[in-house]
Amino acid sequence: MSALPEKVGIVEVGPRDGLQNEKQFVSTAIKVELIDRLQAAGIKHIETTSFVSPKWVPQMADNAAVMANITRRDDVVYSVLVPNMKGYEAALPTGPTEIEVFGSASEAFSRKNINCSIAESIERFAPVVAAAREADIQVRGAISCALGCPYEGEIAPDKVAYVARLMKDIGVQHVGIADTIGVGTPREARAAVEAALSVYDVADVSGHFHDTYGQALANIHAVLALGIRQFDASVAGLGGCPYAKGATGNVATEDVVYMLHGLGIETGIDLDALVDAGAFISEAIGRRNGSKVANAILARRAG
Repeated sequence: MSALPEKVGIVEVGPRDGLQNEKQFVSTAIKVELIDRLQAAGIKHIETTSFVSPKWVPQMADNAAVMANITRRDDVVYSVLVPNMKGYEAALPTGPTEIEVFGSASEAFSRKNINCSIAESIERFAPVVAAAREADIQVRGAISCALGCPYEGEIAPDKVAYVARLMKDIGVQHVGIADTIGVGTPREARAAVEAALSVYDVADVSGHFHDTYGQALANIHAVLALGIRQFDASVAGLGGCPYAKGATGNVATEDVVYMLHGLGIETGIDLDALVDAGAFISEAIGRRNGSKVANAILARRAG
């Protein structure tokens, strides 16, 4: 086993991936304050919003307003999800630092969700990626269902490598391996990441592990040993798993940071300030805080 990295970057996905499925609309002001609190806590990479049709994701209908009202910092990457060229054209005037495109490692998931094959889905992004690269905007790709699929079950690593290669071929600079339904264990996590590493350099691969079955921290630890030094996480564990009713979704940023600090790995994040940000959004949307670490720290403070 190789030595663990000395420093790890966190991509905070709470404002987009975490809030997108909330049924009650979260005001622009609350979203903006959450983003401002997160970057004040030391988060340097934030998935701020998505430029998708409000018909499909009404929670993100205020995407341009969010981008216009956040307090910009030169050392923070502001990432937005775009599903197509129309989304990219809407996002461009708002000044994102990075765009994110996505594809599935599961043919069944791709066909059921966007009604096309994996290869067709990636090819649709080719003009988006080309335009972003021409505009000097970073391009990040996400490979969903990389460890398991609600329709196909376990996903073979060669399927992950296949999607990674398709993304690399259209110019995607970084690829995230996503356990969308949170079923993977460290064995599958390592295999999926190793598959991506057959295509991308280690600095250009990250992990996105949902905690549906309580495996996210174990999966992160497993791929740290492969040299992976960037992970997605969601403050207060915002976001559920749409394929497992009532289940938790994204791993809580507070829990990831606590583990990394315990391993002696630098994140640049102030855990107490991060806990405050999670407490703020949990109270604002009337939701139980999904972070075990945050709940423990808040209880200790109250005591």
